[in-house]
Amino acid sequence: MNYVYLLLFASIAISGLAQLLIKARYDEYSRINNKKGITGVEVAQQILKNNGLDKVYVVETHGYLSDHFDPGANVVRLSSAVFHGDTIAAASIAAHECGHAIQHKEGHWLMKLRVFIVPIVNLCSKLGYIAILIGVFAQLIEIYMIGIVLLSSILVFQLITLPVEFDASKKGMANLEKLSILTAKERVGAAKVLTAAALTYVAGLITTLLEIARLIMNAVGDR
Repeated sequence: MNYVYLLLFASIAISGLAQLLIKARYDEYSRINNKKGITGVEVAQQILKNNGLDKVYVVETHGYLSDHFDPGANVVRLSSAVFHGDTIAAASIAAHECGHAIQHKEGHWLMKLRVFIVPIVNLCSKLGYIAILIGVFAQLIEIYMIGIVLLSSILVFQLITLPVEFDASKKGMANLEKLSILTAKERVGAAKVLTAAALTYVAGLITTLLEIARLIMNAVGDR
């Protein structure tokens, strides 16, 4: 049981540290304006236009770090701070989301697979938690293990997400350099922001692995 609690603590710690890192990096470079005074929406519009994506619109959305590309609506949604901000952080995040739009145009197969399996993963995760609860209260180890297998779909989704996110950042950084949106020094800061963001996905993957390990150890310990 000590190992079970250790895994739970490690899971919470890794997730918390990753969130603290991205917040620290984002807050740091949100206080540094880029030399061109170009806002996030302008960065996105330039990158999209340069990549022949004139029909992809950039719109403002609410929330903190809620930025994302919506392939269904063909829209890049930027949080207010990124949309209006002329900081290094705003430029880097806007470029990253445009990286996803470029992936969509190129037919990036992992991105297409991720979009396809989202509803499947959502259903499996819900059923997984239900199965685990039934297994615990009814003391049915078989149902409990089925729940763990269903929850493993989250791990599959995260494994697919990692290369998609890293590639989007790579495309975004390449465009920031190609279009001379940020200086070489500013791109170092942008890379730090995007690396911190990528680490949250890595942390999510590790956290899921630890959670599955904890659930398995619970099952073994109860036998």
